Amino acid sequence: MNISKRAMEMNFSPIRKLIPLAEEAEKKGVKVYKLNIGQPNIVTPDSFFEGLHNYKEKIVTYSDSKGILKLRESFVKSYKASGIDIDVDDILITQGGSEAIFFILMSICNEGDEILVPEPFYSNYSSFSIFAGANVKPIPTTIENNFHLPPKEEIEKLITPKTRAIMFSNPVNPTGTVYTEDEIKMIGEIAEKHDLYIIADEVYRQFVYDSTPYMSTMKMKEIENRVVLVDSISKHYSACGARIGLIASKNHELMNYILKFCQARLCVSTIEQHAAANLINTMDSYLEDVRIKYKSRRDLLYGYLKRIPGVVCSKPQGAFYIFAKLPVDNAEKFAKWLLTDYSYEGKTILIAPGPGFYFTDGKGDQEVRFSFCTNIEDIENAMIVLRRALEEYNKQ
Repeated sequence: MNISKRAMEMNFSPIRKLIPLAEEAEKKGVKVYKLNIGQPNIVTPDSFFEGLHNYKEKIVTYSDSKGILKLRESFVKSYKASGIDIDVDDILITQGGSEAIFFILMSICNEGDEILVPEPFYSNYSSFSIFAGANVKPIPTTIENNFHLPPKEEIEKLITPKTRAIMFSNPVNPTGTVYTEDEIKMIGEIAEKHDLYIIADEVYRQFVYDSTPYMSTMKMKEIENRVVLVDSISKHYSACGARIGLIASKNHELMNYILKFCQARLCVSTIEQHAAANLINTMDSYLEDVRIKYKSRRDLLYGYLKRIPGVVCSKPQGAFYIFAKLPVDNAEKFAKWLLTDYSYEGKTILIAPGPGFYFTDGKGDQEVRFSFCTNIEDIENAMIVLRRALEEYNKQ
């Protein structure tokens, strides 16, 4: 029986593909510290479960394909508190940020079209582009420049008649970089000049540290018709499994076309939407507490990594990842070895190898992404294991 070209070309998740090896290690009694995935271990706010328990309908019906009004109103309130002008008619609720990106690309791309994406990038950007028949065209960034964007003219060299959009996360997954106001404005100028959309993935926008200035792309009023925002409660409220995301844009013509895809999948889970709508009641106090926790974990992980000989990394300004270059010949090989052939005092670590966050072959071969979503004790123990593992690995 035939398998589609689309299925064959799509990659397995670089974040999840080593999990079977981790499970095998655990079966042997090895303690595995999981620094591979952006799954917050912070408790989901009580307000979510209060909203869940307050759902008293006797029939769980389909909801509006746009999303329930109460939830869209709660997002509007949240955005306005951040100085972002979005109305309920500018929002479509999606099944997480993943579906949001998928629907946007399906709505703006034809077969063979191109999407510019700074690399390294969230690995599923490539997967969603394959779904839409589009090609990722990477904008190169380097660890030496803390993964900030190259000059305007270098980006413009990559634009062709097939280019449809510039897509990026800010703060960046996997690097934790926060783009400056000048960088965001530069992207806006490029989009305006070359008639492109801007797909702005801001699912980590609540996690910016050290008073680093942050500018949402939605604040560029002069090009608001080009901007399509992706957001989600997964990271903001440690509610990944609820699968509540959104698309927001002032371009109502585009949003009307995206609505067709929303209608085709009928609706997002009705009950989860009601629960998520109640999150607004604890937004400020919850998020401030979470930021403090993540900053502490970031500082701890970064401090350990900087003291390990041969490791190169910069302190992330946002999100909850550190993207580091390790003194190894091959990150994939090292990550597998940690799970199949190594343990220190019955412990090892699970990390996400760097190549999975690049589109360009050969890039990221010595790089890995560390998540600091886990607790302080696990970070400390994982770094002890890492330091000794690097010493052992490089004796081979």
